[in-house]
Parts: sequence; C-alpha cells; structure tokens
Amino acid sequence: MPSDVVGTTVFDQRSATFSLRRGPVFAGVLLADEINRTPPKTQAALLEAMEERRVTIDGTTYDLPAPFLVCATQNPIEFEGTYPLPEAQLDRFLVRVRTGYPSPDDERALIARAVAGFDAHDLDAAGVEAVAGADDVLAARRAVRAIHVAESLQAYLYDVIAATRTSPDVALGASPRAALALLVAAQAAAYLDGRAFATSDDVKDVAPIVLPHRIIVRPEAELDGTSADDVVTRVLASVRAPEN
Repeated sequence: MPSDVVGTTVFDQRSATFSLRRGPVFAGVLLADEINRTPPKTQAALLEAMEERRVTIDGTTYDLPAPFLVCATQNPIEFEGTYPLPEAQLDRFLVRVRTGYPSPDDERALIARAVAGFDAHDLDAAGVEAVAGADDVLAARRAVRAIHVAESLQAYLYDVIAATRTSPDVALGASPRAALALLVAAQAAAYLDGRAFATSDDVKDVAPIVLPHRIIVRPEAELDGTSADDVVTRVLASVRAPEN
C-alpha cells in the first residue's frame, strides 16, 4: 500500500490527536528491492518523492531529508506477479545499470568467503564503514553542477536527445527530463575524471546508462531484434560531435 512507503497519520486516543507515522521514504537513501513486484498505486507513491523531494500525507506536505536518493532493483525474468514501471516513473531514475553474473574469479571468492563464515546480513562483521556524510554528498553534488558545459556541447547533447525522437525504430523518444539527466551525468563523469569541463566523450560514455530505459521501441522494430540500447548506439554514431 502507498501508506507502507510514505507513512500515515494515526489517532492517539489518549491525547485525542493525530500524529505522523513516517514511512521508509523518510531516509537519505531509499532502496526499493524488486520494485516491479509492488502494485501501481504503491509505485505511484514514489513519484512526488522522486521529483519534488517531498511527500503529501492526508493533505499535509512533508519535506524529505537532503540528500534524498532512490535506488531500485527489478526482477527481469519473472512476469507473474510483477507490474511494469510506467514511463513517468522510469524517467525519474537517472541511470539504469544491468547486472549479470559475477566473473568466475569473483564468484569463486564469494563461495570461499561464505565457507569461511561470511554473513552478508551481519554488517558489523562485514566491516562496513561510512566514508562520507550528508554534507559531503551535497558538496559533491554542487561541484558536479559547477562543471563547465560549452555551448557547442549543449547543442550536441540536444541533438542526441532529438535524434531518439526521430528514429524510425522509436515509438517514444527521450524526454526533456532525459536531456537534463544526460547533462548531469556527463558533468558527473567529468568530475570523476578530475576535469572542470565536460566533453562529448562524457556524453557518449553515460548515454548508454541514461537513455535506454526512457525509450520505447516500436513493436515491429522489436520483432526485428532492435532494442533501446541499439537505438542509442545508432544515435551516438549518427550525430556529429563537436571537437573537444
């Protein structure tokens, strides 16, 4: 239920008053495990939180902590008991990353650690330590947004977005929100690379994780084996990039 996510107001008989019982959305980081197993109404409860960084409960609006981040996983195999996320919600996720099987060496190491007694549920024994606080994250976010983006790169970024809308294989192209997501992701790539400016290579690097989940491919193109990832690859190959 939506109230399980955002919370609800409860009546206290002793004081004859209503009080807010906050849901798990009131956190700096919200992890929605197998989000496509939740019904549409519960999924929709996250729309306001993800866009406005606030929630409305019984007519009262409450601000969420800063920074606020939603991470989610989806079950990609089973269809029974799952509810596909609507386009409006998919568009609110900055990136989508597909995870496959670990490498043979990593999986062997995982087995060896389990034999040695490692328990992923015991975080104290796992040695997990905080490496940054909320202020550090907010400072990094401001630094990312300060990365310079030249006008020529802005034009290139728009051309990439526009090309997804005119592709004959696409029923629904990237939205204006996708353009802003691509911009921020490119700035983040430049920041992580230690540069004060973004380049077309940054856009190309992040486009495969920023755009595909926002694009709907025509059914006939899907029958021919074309995916949203293929569309992004073709767009990046066809749109001329400015000289860095």
